[in-house]
Amino acid sequence: MTDVASALALLQRGTHEILLGDELERKLASGRKLRIKAGFDPTAPDLHLGHSVLLTKMRQFQDLGHEVIFLIGDFTGRIGDPTGKNVTRKPLTEEEVRANAHTYREQVFKILDPDKTEVRFNAEWFSSMSAADMIELAGQSTVARMLERDDFEKRYKSEQSISIHEFLYPLVQGYDSVALKADVELGGTDQKFNLLMGREIQKHFGQEPQVVITMPLLEGLDGVQKMSKSLGNYVGVDEAPGTMFSKLVSMPDRLMWRYFELLSLKPNEEIEGLKRDVEQGANPRDIKMILARELIGRYHGEEAAAHAHKSAGNQLAEGELPEDLPEVSVDFEGSAMAPIAAVLNRSGLTKNSAQAKDMLGNGRVKVDGQVIERDHMLETGKSYVIQAGKKRFARVTIS
Repeated sequence: MTDVASALALLQRGTHEILLGDELERKLASGRKLRIKAGFDPTAPDLHLGHSVLLTKMRQFQDLGHEVIFLIGDFTGRIGDPTGKNVTRKPLTEEEVRANAHTYREQVFKILDPDKTEVRFNAEWFSSMSAADMIELAGQSTVARMLERDDFEKRYKSEQSISIHEFLYPLVQGYDSVALKADVELGGTDQKFNLLMGREIQKHFGQEPQVVITMPLLEGLDGVQKMSKSLGNYVGVDEAPGTMFSKLVSMPDRLMWRYFELLSLKPNEEIEGLKRDVEQGANPRDIKMILARELIGRYHGEEAAAHAHKSAGNQLAEGELPEDLPEVSVDFEGSAMAPIAAVLNRSGLTKNSAQAKDMLGNGRVKVDGQVIERDHMLETGKSYVIQAGKKRFARVTIS
């Protein structure tokens, strides 16, 4: 494990709120492996990068050596989470829960380390819970407390129905933390009420209350609305590598650090180094390409990440040569040296001498990977890989 200060800095990155921060610091300082819980109702998973924010934070905990529990709410999924809903949510059937849970596991292990993940289903403890046990659990809150929840309050004031079983949802989610002896629970900002309920339920059962960490919603590629398939501003985790690459590299520059903050597993120091590179003149597009390759590598593998730019439009990465590099020969009639401008013109890499001089003056010509100046001379009797601009390449033999 890393030192507490470094671990805390990484875990705080991108979070909306930590309740309570001093408790998290104390738990980290204890030196023991913490049990990190996040629950997911298996409702038709079709993940985009917005869904991966929570999973990325879980992976950071794993990388720090802690135990991550991926809880699939097969029991609570049959209740129907009322969070954020203005109507009673339709419960899932047992068959739907099983099918969706299988798909969830396939997708989340593209982020989480399967060897360091404990997968649990809350039907394990709720299926055997007696009516008396459930009544005891229901006694840990009041109707007035439940109506403090924004969505319940709005529905109550507008005289929309609220079913009794919906009041049970925060309680059973809280009891999950008891069953799993959670030290930390992660959730979205809309889950704050339920997460805090877990602290209260743990206290009732004599456990140390969990730390609550809420994660923000990820802005979509427009940088304004939250990421959503219905708004078309999303990047799906199962999209083709070329599509992912094109979308991520085309995002507004102002958005890329937000994506690094919430989606990257790079350490803070490395991200700060990239920020300094941009401040010193690095092209933001190059930095977005680094992020794109990291995310594509996570979901499709490193080979796909290395070649994603090609499937995005056959563009070449920095320093990469085309597979079908043209071979060109130019004759300088026995001269020992040849001016680069003339080589560009005679080899067809530029339209004319004026364009050659212009590209040289703007630093857009490379010979064997090195930018060269307008008065550069090339030795005859040799071959050189010459690049003019972004798309014109040739292996030029000068005689």
